[in-house]
Amino acid sequence: MLHDGFLLLGFALVFVLVFRRLGLGATLGYLLAGAVVGPQALGLVGQAEQKLGFAELGITLLLFLVGLELDPSRLWRMKKDIVGLGGLQVILCGLAISGVIFAFTDFSAPAAFALGLPLALSSTAQVLPMLQSAGRLRTRFGERTFSILLFQDLSIIPLITIITALSRNPADAGGPPGWLLGLETIGAIVGLVLAGRFAIRPLFRLIGNLGEREMFVVAALFTVMASAAVMEALGLSTALGAFIAGVMLADSPYRHELEADVEPFRSILLGLFFLAVGMMLDLGAIARNPVFVVSMALALIAVKAVVIFGLARLFGMGWRPALAMGLLLSQGGEFGFVLFAQAQNALLIAPEAASIFGAVVTLSMATTPFLMMATARIREAPAGAAEVREGPTGERAGALIVGYGRFGQTVGQMMLASGIDVTLIDTDVEMIDVAGQFGAKVYFGDGTRIDMLRQAGAAEAEVILFCLDGDQLSPDLIEAVHETFPDAAIFVRAFDRRAMVKLRDAPTTLVVREVMESAVLMSRSALDTLGLSQEAINKAEDRYRNNDRERLEVQIAAGDVRAARDRIITDRLAPGSAPA
Repeated sequence: MLHDGFLLLGFALVFVLVFRRLGLGATLGYLLAGAVVGPQALGLVGQAEQKLGFAELGITLLLFLVGLELDPSRLWRMKKDIVGLGGLQVILCGLAISGVIFAFTDFSAPAAFALGLPLALSSTAQVLPMLQSAGRLRTRFGERTFSILLFQDLSIIPLITIITALSRNPADAGGPPGWLLGLETIGAIVGLVLAGRFAIRPLFRLIGNLGEREMFVVAALFTVMASAAVMEALGLSTALGAFIAGVMLADSPYRHELEADVEPFRSILLGLFFLAVGMMLDLGAIARNPVFVVSMALALIAVKAVVIFGLARLFGMGWRPALAMGLLLSQGGEFGFVLFAQAQNALLIAPEAASIFGAVVTLSMATTPFLMMATARIREAPAGAAEVREGPTGERAGALIVGYGRFGQTVGQMMLASGIDVTLIDTDVEMIDVAGQFGAKVYFGDGTRIDMLRQAGAAEAEVILFCLDGDQLSPDLIEAVHETFPDAAIFVRAFDRRAMVKLRDAPTTLVVREVMESAVLMSRSALDTLGLSQEAINKAEDRYRNNDRERLEVQIAAGDVRAARDRIITDRLAPGSAPA
């Protein structure tokens, strides 16, 4: 394992860095790295099928994260695109590609269907990261693209049923009928919804109360694995199970924490998935039939691009986004490998055909980055026609507030009263529940983590306000936040003078001592009660503030809170006099 892991990660690191540098994307780098290190080229790493089975967890985690982006109300709003646009895409593309295979090859009609229908599915593992990196997943274009991908995932069960019905293998005759698989799918989805509502949410609340952050990672992975395992036991889509689990937690206060915890595993496993796909690329089959493989890959891309372009226009999209959608979804998908194996077991196609069309899928996936680069200028919208982001309230907010205690609540309400969109983060589960009773949406998460801030939208926030109680912030953390999100102004609630001195060189816009202003306000009110004039009260406040500022400057310069002790006001001053 160490030997294979060392080689795979090493080759992936080199290839992905080079391809990223060339602007070709990480996916193509992973695919070629796998092809080079695999048994068809250098032969340094083997057992690609086993690695692919493990790496498919990356797709499962990806769908879980996408589910976290879509709360049930938003998913219901997308139902027309999911059923209409997604359904027509699978049916029309499947029939068109099957027709091309039947017309220009020697495959029988059942074999053409067994090959054409899986090719109608696109690569979720490739398309979603491309949408995320381009910042378009939450746009209207991203929603419609994802609607098609989601229906493709839902269509795996009907496609398996069709292949089973066409099977020439006597062993398939005793398999479950399609209607039973459909009922099992509905039952499994309902079960996952109930489990998410009545079991998973209380589990995360318990972990949040205990304050064990590493248990969040364990619980997050358990949620994904359990939902996928249930679906797999029923012979259904594991990715669909993970997606449902994500949707059930999308409107929970733990969403950002879950995203931050699962994202590293998703990235690694998805990279391993494409490495395994590259390793499985049958270079021998391509070498024996180069013209057929290239021609079929081009035909696949052309047919899907044209059909999806036409459907997008039919559903009211402009020609530029319609073209972008057609090209983005023009490749074959990872589930094609699963369905080709199913067709092979059903004796509809020979192993050689499964290898060749697996190569067709891989080649089509490799073309997507080039197609998107080559057509970038054509697809680019004219000035002033840029797409507007869509998303739930508070997403990509102008202000990100970390800590929603007494201090953070005042800051948050001031921002909201001024019409600013605010995202709130805290780790106090009890406070989050109480805030929810008053209508405030506070997300659970550790706002001192860079990955958590990124998940919460810090990259688009104009201000980040740390309103945390106690002395939790370090100069290194503030520096890291500033370097990662340079466009955001950083405001900090400091616990005392020691915190002010510690943060003296931190790149902050403002550091505020948490109790200073309220103490000054109380002092003014007390002096007024004692009969002092407003002029005398203002002078007293000015004397205190000037003295405090000078003390703080000396302390910051010395890096020692004990400096300038002689300037602390400890004796009664004569009116108009200044501190020593």
